[in-house]
Amino acid sequence: MISVLPKKGHLLIAEPSTLGDTSFNRSVILLAEHNQEGSVGFILNKPLSYTINDLVPEIEAKFTVYNGGPVEQDNLYFIHNVPDIVPNSIEIASGIFWGGDFETVKNLINEGQISKQNIRFFLGYSGWEPNQLEEELKENTWIVSENDLNEKLLSKAVQHFWKEKMKEQGGDYVLFSNAPSDPTLN
Repeated sequence: MISVLPKKGHLLIAEPSTLGDTSFNRSVILLAEHNQEGSVGFILNKPLSYTINDLVPEIEAKFTVYNGGPVEQDNLYFIHNVPDIVPNSIEIASGIFWGGDFETVKNLINEGQISKQNIRFFLGYSGWEPNQLEEELKENTWIVSENDLNEKLLSKAVQHFWKEKMKEQGGDYVLFSNAPSDPTLN
């Protein structure tokens, strides 16, 4: 049974049962789009060893790049909280925006007008075909949660994000929050 219906701007928290799934194990995903055509999201808590400068040398910043998901991992995506200075941004919800004019973003970062608290870059995204996410919810793959951090989501430390979200769920989830990433090592 789905407790909260997913909608654009919600967070998807991987159930502990996704342990064997290398893409989504202990993931927290921001749902950037959810409609009858499918769903798109970005994994918020899987930093890569790259910085934006490694991928786009013209950007003179060392902002961490994150694994957004298993789809189109050769493409760069970004979310931000500065739509007033990034033209063509698409509102997700609660002060978080997706995309916009990349040339403007490059210039604003280099000018110091966009900091790492304003933007997060991703290689790839997480995607679901029509009704696929609903089926995964029925199978208890995800917990749907509101984004109570709103635009502050971008400055949230990610190291223990999944664990914190598990604790918020209460009950048995508190036990899972303290379990090792790989229980066979316990």
